[in-house]
Amino acid sequence: MDNAQITTDELLAVLRLHNIPNIGDVTAKKLIAHCGSPSAIFLEKSQHLLKIDGIGSHVINGLYDSEHREAAELEYQYIQRNAIGYSYFMNADYPTYLKHCIDAPLLLFKRGNITLEGRKIISVVGTRNITSYGMAFCEQFIKDIAPLNPIIVSGFAYGVDICVQKAAVKYGLQTIGCLAHGLNQIYPKVHAKYIADIEKNGGFVTDFWSNTGPERKNFLKRNRIIAGMAEATIVVESAERGGSLVTADIANSYNRDVFAVPGRAGDAYSLGCNNLIKQQKAHMLTSAADLVYLLGWNVQEKKVKTIQKQLFVELDVTEKSIYTYLQKSGKQLLDSIALECQIPVFKVSSTLLNMEMKGVVRPLPGKLFEAI
Repeated sequence: MDNAQITTDELLAVLRLHNIPNIGDVTAKKLIAHCGSPSAIFLEKSQHLLKIDGIGSHVINGLYDSEHREAAELEYQYIQRNAIGYSYFMNADYPTYLKHCIDAPLLLFKRGNITLEGRKIISVVGTRNITSYGMAFCEQFIKDIAPLNPIIVSGFAYGVDICVQKAAVKYGLQTIGCLAHGLNQIYPKVHAKYIADIEKNGGFVTDFWSNTGPERKNFLKRNRIIAGMAEATIVVESAERGGSLVTADIANSYNRDVFAVPGRAGDAYSLGCNNLIKQQKAHMLTSAADLVYLLGWNVQEKKVKTIQKQLFVELDVTEKSIYTYLQKSGKQLLDSIALECQIPVFKVSSTLLNMEMKGVVRPLPGKLFEAI
């Protein structure tokens, strides 16, 4: 894997910054902007650095500690020895969406065959305790979205993460696992059997060093990368509280679109998604077509028809009749649909609700309905 055009001295300086406890990504970028480069920071006089807004002595003191320089040299040797890929936040190969996030990592380590340029990217997250409903949705969603060839980002964890990434591999989509530890290990270990398939078309990214294990706090930190890399984040299933809701909140803070798959009221692993929708923190997602429409993706007619055809086979006879009528006639009132399709109004009303849940029709102001 080709690495970014950053000199050895600058890479060592970035690693050194990264290892100082009181310097996070935001502060490091502030220092780099002021000094002109990572290496220049360590040549600047401390009294000049202290004049930077938000930079105090607790930050400056760590800059001159030799242990951080030594640690950076050891990590650099690991990177070289193991041919680890990396992207510096100011370089062209750094993920475009992530670059716009204020707390994006200075350096993103990577391995595999990741190609981001000019690609649509979506993140899919959810509970580790995925239900059969969640599994079925992941499979159908990835199958339906496959003609558009997006990159699928997730966390390679149990449940929704691995389910959606396996489906991406199955349907030939590039998929990226964001890890909460260094690239010299894998968690959970049982997922090691999927590594080779994912790295053939996709791979893994992390901002953690090789000596960092899968500690609990790291999973929450890596969620900003999952949310930041993508144009939109999808939550498939979630309990009332969970890491995927944190990812959704981060995505909202980045002004990214968030989607949530609705479930039955009272289902434990639908509460989180239902609440996101209820609190207007996420769009309701019932199908791939919802995503395509709401993101405004420009899709070739052939691809649109492919998605619609895959969705169409899920409709029963009554639903097909209504869908066909709406496709031909455009926006229509419920009474008009009932009259033209010769279906009782009460049945049309319940059928339209089911069709809305399937993502093939949408309600409009004025009690109108249209086919998607």
